[in-house]
Amino acid sequence: MLIAGSADSAQVAIVEDGTLVETYVARQTKRSLVGNIYLGKVQNVLRGMEAAFVDIGQPRNAVLYIGEVMTVTDEDVEGEPAGGGQRIDQVLQTGQSVLVQVTKDPMGAKGARLTTEVSLAGRYLVVVPRGSGYGISRRLDDAERQRLREIARRLRPDGYGLIVRTAAEGIDEEELARDLSRLTRLWDEIDARSQKGSAPLEIYVEPDLVIRVVRDLFSKEYERLVIEDRATYERVVTYLGAVAPELLERVSAHAGAEPLFAAENVIDQLRKALERKVWLPSGGYIVIDRAEALTVIDVNTGRFVGKTSLEDTVVKTNLEAAAEVVRQLRLRDIGGIIIIDFIDMLLARNRELILKAFRDELLRDKTKTQVIGISPLGLVEMTRKNVSEGLLEALLTPCPTCGGRGVIIETADGHTHVAPPPDEAEEAAARSRSSG
Repeated sequence: MLIAGSADSAQVAIVEDGTLVETYVARQTKRSLVGNIYLGKVQNVLRGMEAAFVDIGQPRNAVLYIGEVMTVTDEDVEGEPAGGGQRIDQVLQTGQSVLVQVTKDPMGAKGARLTTEVSLAGRYLVVVPRGSGYGISRRLDDAERQRLREIARRLRPDGYGLIVRTAAEGIDEEELARDLSRLTRLWDEIDARSQKGSAPLEIYVEPDLVIRVVRDLFSKEYERLVIEDRATYERVVTYLGAVAPELLERVSAHAGAEPLFAAENVIDQLRKALERKVWLPSGGYIVIDRAEALTVIDVNTGRFVGKTSLEDTVVKTNLEAAAEVVRQLRLRDIGGIIIIDFIDMLLARNRELILKAFRDELLRDKTKTQVIGISPLGLVEMTRKNVSEGLLEALLTPCPTCGGRGVIIETADGHTHVAPPPDEAEEAAARSRSSG
């Protein structure tokens, strides 16, 4: 794990065997709201959408769907409760104050997504105040899950739900109890503030990106954590000294004259992660196109011609593509609906081979994914949890002239026009039709 920049403008890179696989970006002017807790004020309730719009003090109202009163967590756990059958107007009324937590950042014209079931994440545990039951991370093996289940049963306070995170693997009951105590004290403070305040009010703000990523990801699986900024290094060391001192020996401050990302060959890999075409080792390539509702990934043999047969050439290209597609999903943090067009294969066993290889690669991804399978057209359909903006939106600014379309139109009269942003183009066309 490599951390460059300061708390207000930080970038975190995850590198596996010299290859960049994940990156997280924080900007002072564009901080994530996910995990923040607000005392919101219901502005309107839409029965037809089973949703309410809530003022949380942000430029746009946030949206709360009836189904999101259930426990929401980033952990992949067993035993998540099912929702009830109430209607939104039976639960909320206009003008009502409601304690909510952000589960998804605002994106485009859409406001943040909310839940009324607040959860507080610690190093090893997630507590759900006013919840019930417990869940254990599915990423742990059966024996460890059973050990942690017994501990969770003993530790869970009345009136709380409890989720044991993947980082709790091998951690003793005493340390888990300390983590639980910190979280319950935090909830007492949040609850007290919500009782005294008036909506809209910001009650709790998640730690900055650096501490959040270290809390959620850094574990004994990592060989080292290198930090460029001295103040950030000291904050991380202080945090880990309190919650995971056994990991301190893996943390170091960057000492070279060259910037950290340049020294670790991250800059070039970041630039390539913003390109539409990604080359594979054999000479094949994948093309990544993003639409508003989904992302489409196409696989091509490119310069790779193989040596034995067309089927073998295609299978090898698809196997390389399966690994690269997963890396790009993690690196670019692509969420939502994803369609992958692998090259057609004649044999059913080869299609199953590619699908299994793809699913195996996805086990590396800590973000929740679901592979639907292969459609009759040979497309692999999947979803990936979408919480915040992807890498492209975080690092790039749309062109103010074309709105990010990058299109130049040459007309028959010899003039060249840069296409206006899509919304402006539609408005201009509508005005032309009405005036004609």
